[in-house]
Amino acid sequence: MAKKDFSILVVDDEETFRYMLSTLISGAGYQVDTAQDGVAAINAVQTKLYDVVLCDVKMPKVDGIEVLKFIRMNYPNTEVVMLTGTADVKIAVECMKVGAYDHISKPTTSDDLLTTLERALERQQLVRNNTVMKNELERLQGNGEIIGESSALRRVLEIAAKVAPTESTVLIQGPSGTGKELIANYIYQRSERTGQPFVTVNCASIPDTLIESELFGYEKGAFTDAQKMKPGIVEIADKGTLFLDEVGDISPTVQPKILRFIQSGEFRRVGGNQVLKADCRILSATNKNLKDEVKEGRFREDLLYRLNVITIEVPALRQRREDIPLLVQSFLTTRMKTRVPKSISAKAIEVLLAYDWPGNIRELENVIERAAILCQNNMIEPRDLSLPNSLMVLPSSNGHDNKIGTAMPLKELERMHIEGVLRSFRGNKTESAKILGISLKTLYTKIQQYQIRWN
Repeated sequence: MAKKDFSILVVDDEETFRYMLSTLISGAGYQVDTAQDGVAAINAVQTKLYDVVLCDVKMPKVDGIEVLKFIRMNYPNTEVVMLTGTADVKIAVECMKVGAYDHISKPTTSDDLLTTLERALERQQLVRNNTVMKNELERLQGNGEIIGESSALRRVLEIAAKVAPTESTVLIQGPSGTGKELIANYIYQRSERTGQPFVTVNCASIPDTLIESELFGYEKGAFTDAQKMKPGIVEIADKGTLFLDEVGDISPTVQPKILRFIQSGEFRRVGGNQVLKADCRILSATNKNLKDEVKEGRFREDLLYRLNVITIEVPALRQRREDIPLLVQSFLTTRMKTRVPKSISAKAIEVLLAYDWPGNIRELENVIERAAILCQNNMIEPRDLSLPNSLMVLPSSNGHDNKIGTAMPLKELERMHIEGVLRSFRGNKTESAKILGISLKTLYTKIQQYQIRWN
């Protein structure tokens, strides 16, 4: 992270010393603002997110200790270095107890000051990175490499590569399990913000009542369980990239606030009145048709226009079947943690190529993982593939399946397919819903509607 990306606030009631610090720090390449007293400092931190605050202890009106307490309570991601004209040990101890990063006695040398500032910034980055570490680990463990050579995939990657260096918002659309987050990560890795936080929010997994506080944070006392202030995800993603996965599931009551944030970078914590700013590039993804959602009144049209400056359509797996052998080989060599390497027969590949893959790449990976565990002689054969029996297409002389294309009603095919998926996952409805690309609620409705039995 370049020095110009860090924001420093210098607080001191002595104009000459304040000017000297500002000149020294800005000359080192940092962004610097100044405040002449504690009141001005508290106002400043409420309108801009600072990485480090250098604050004098002895000031009129509101002293440095009160400023420190306010910052620690409301902006825990900001580091504070205290400055004092005395070498009083009690003051130093009090500052450290309240939560200052360090304490410097005036006068000080420029080298000592800049060294302390650099260490405070390192600490600030470590704390910030720790907040997103789980997200990063999950992303890296998921193997961010995009596998495939099909023309459909190449077109997607060409668009992604062109839009990556810009600051434009990008909407990634496609069925569940097609790898939309991988495309978002592909854009991030080639953007000007690579190296900054990449924070993912799964909007479908957060209840409507909590999504606002998760995104924008909340103030102490904002609701019953708000025992202390909590910064929002947009603050953690400041200067980085915020990926809103399943953005079509965001509550209509929160949509206007997200629209405002995208337009201006401004937000308010839940229960707060102060307007804050954060600088995030917005990427989003959905498996819904947002234009249809707009027509149904479930999604704001102006928010859609803001999100889809660039729209990328990720193809379903059945639209890039030529990538299936490459994906299978990747799963077997990089994902399958088996003692003995596994391989797959040509006949099994034919079966995989003929199947329709409603769950896309996620379903393919699950099928291959199960087959690799259960296969005999370390070779995956058609019998090892856990696909719905009624729809698993085995190669035949005429090249046609004995079910698809016959006079069977579409509802019967749907019933058989859902039943087969449930059987494959031993009745696990959550996983089955993911593979089918429908919500859990819809799956329960289908089970009741078709009187499905899978045991």
